[in-house]
Amino acid sequence: MTLAAQELHLTHGAVSRQIKALEDYLGVPLFRRLTRRIELTEAGQSYFSTVTRLLSELMRESEELRRKNDASRLVVNCSVSFASKWLTSRLHRLMADAPELDVHLEVTDAAVDFTTSHVDVALRYGDGRYVYAAAERIMNETVSPVCSHEYHERMGGIHAPGDLVKCQLIHEIGMNTTWERWFAMMELPYPGMRGPGYSHGSMSIEAAIRGAGVALGRSVLVAEDLAAGRLVSLFPEAKLEVEWGYDLIYRVGNQDHPKVRAFRTWILKEVREFMRSMRG
Repeated sequence: MTLAAQELHLTHGAVSRQIKALEDYLGVPLFRRLTRRIELTEAGQSYFSTVTRLLSELMRESEELRRKNDASRLVVNCSVSFASKWLTSRLHRLMADAPELDVHLEVTDAAVDFTTSHVDVALRYGDGRYVYAAAERIMNETVSPVCSHEYHERMGGIHAPGDLVKCQLIHEIGMNTTWERWFAMMELPYPGMRGPGYSHGSMSIEAAIRGAGVALGRSVLVAEDLAAGRLVSLFPEAKLEVEWGYDLIYRVGNQDHPKVRAFRTWILKEVREFMRSMRG
């Protein structure tokens, strides 16, 4: 009773009177009052468990609402490959351009439900259609064969598209722009599955960097590795267009929210500079 009174900034007597009033209202005793201590009755223990759970839920929901309405907290949700191969190396510039924002990056490929989540903006690789969300395309891309210099030398040079039939091909599982389609574009017979498959584009790129074979490099994801010399583009003119692209998505009607507007302005500027460097 004394500790409760201290925490609530009340007197010991005021707490006792409130408990007595609660017991009268419920019609059952919540405490056994012994000589030098009190203890919960069976009804009190059950009630304590329920009240504790409800107060915990109330606290979590209050914190969630506080975060949603925090004008400085910007929660960015991004798919795994785009985060690791493009976004994270640029986020420091967002923080420099908008120092008033407290940027939090969540990395996952799971769908974002803007009706329940605390996410402000998300970046996804898709077809532009998302449930309960507004979307705008920020980048498209192509794919073409890439490999490490070491693998290129090990294979004695890969001088023509037909030379790929002797190579181990690295596959990105789930992509519509497959090796089979690339070979068809080149009017060459497809040699079949000749290598490992990975669920993420970033993983297939890392496999190519390690010298595991030739990957169909997605132009956005491989740009930095090509520039740094970790990969070589075998036939840069043989580009296969990708149906999907990179989308900025956010809650419907939220396009003019200051946080969303600040992020949109920043990322569109980054995309323009990136595309200019790709052309250069």
